[in-house]
Amino acid sequence: MGDNENVTDDGPSRWPEGDRRTELERMLEDADHDAELGLEMARDARRVTAGELSEAEFYDRYHEAVVAEFGEDDRPLERPGDGRDAETGSRFGVDEESRRGVMRKVGAGAGAVGLSAWAATADDDPAPSAAEAPEASEGDDEGTQWGMVLDLEQCDGCLSCVVACAEEHNWERGANWMYVLDYEESASDGHNRLIRPCQHCTDAPCEKVCPTTARHTRDSDGLVLTDYDVCIGCRYCQVACPYGVNYFQWDDPGVSADELEDDHVYDARGRPVGSRGPRGVMEKCTFCATRQDGTKGEEFVGRTACEDACPPEAIQFGDMNDPESDTRRYLEDPELARVRAQNPPEDELQEAIAVLTGETDPAEDGDDGLTEREARALVRAEVGTAESTFRLLEDIGTEPNIVYIGDEPSADAHQVDGPIDYDEVGHVDNRTDVLDQGTVGLELPD
Repeated sequence: MGDNENVTDDGPSRWPEGDRRTELERMLEDADHDAELGLEMARDARRVTAGELSEAEFYDRYHEAVVAEFGEDDRPLERPGDGRDAETGSRFGVDEESRRGVMRKVGAGAGAVGLSAWAATADDDPAPSAAEAPEASEGDDEGTQWGMVLDLEQCDGCLSCVVACAEEHNWERGANWMYVLDYEESASDGHNRLIRPCQHCTDAPCEKVCPTTARHTRDSDGLVLTDYDVCIGCRYCQVACPYGVNYFQWDDPGVSADELEDDHVYDARGRPVGSRGPRGVMEKCTFCATRQDGTKGEEFVGRTACEDACPPEAIQFGDMNDPESDTRRYLEDPELARVRAQNPPEDELQEAIAVLTGETDPAEDGDDGLTEREARALVRAEVGTAESTFRLLEDIGTEPNIVYIGDEPSADAHQVDGPIDYDEVGHVDNRTDVLDQGTVGLELPD
């Protein structure tokens, strides 16, 4: 892997400097927008999420410059969930001619987000155990908040999730809405793995810099989405996002609009936020937003294409505010969830599952059958223990709605080949293999 991203250490916002900043600046200059404005807004958007700058100060600081650059400034002042849909709904008045007038024909590409950009800082607190993991946003009565639990210790790197996501959403090769990478680091032995969809942050920096509010949070379920009719392709969201999940649709998509089903493009509000984006807009993982609206049937609500395709069931999707959701129940007892997913044939393991689920009363010491301690030991011997959890870059205040089980990448992590090459499943892990222009993503080994 190439050089890791340089980040400042003078605050929790962790804004990149050095070569990384140069690469981001070049990307925005190639897009023919005010590069310095985009970079400064992105930096300060992260300062807002980190609590170093207020929303009002951020808005006022850049209002005149945004109007001068884009002819409008519809950035919301409220935090996500505070009536934002009503505000972004006013953007339906932006017609295609206006949007294309603002969108520039862009050229060469961008740099890459190194693994260190996602790493825990040296003074971070130790990762909590799975039992101590943050289960949800504050309170269980805040409505639906879709999110994920990703069990990195169960992921086998098969890339089935990548294939399923591409088939569901028709994105171009290399625009990996779902991305799986292997890495090594001195702090641990052997391979480690990271799964990287969009984090659907509760306080998303990408949303704060969007001049048209095309990038917005859906009030009904907390999904961070892009309205393709409103997006002008300025790529400011791409620079502001610390996770490298945004992709620009460079050319006419390989799958035409006529081939897409309206129910998969338009959500319950009638806004085009699903499937791949048209030419000249930004796109990313949507957590299968139209599925969550019931357009494929009620049986698909609370499920994503990547989750359905995952053989070891390492991907769990659900309402992070619901104690009975798949995500919350998985976090409550990852070891039990793992062994139930495997459904082992051995009678003793099935008995252990029954004891731990309460279907069978545990035996007392010295009696026939398994005690609860014996059942737990059998399960741990089969699937291992789940000792730590984390959220990516939790310290910068974005409030990501994905909880990982496993170890967070450290500052010296470097990417290595995984068990399955992307080309083996008809995809690429480096978009520059199929485009002259790149995207903010991961730089791969030479």
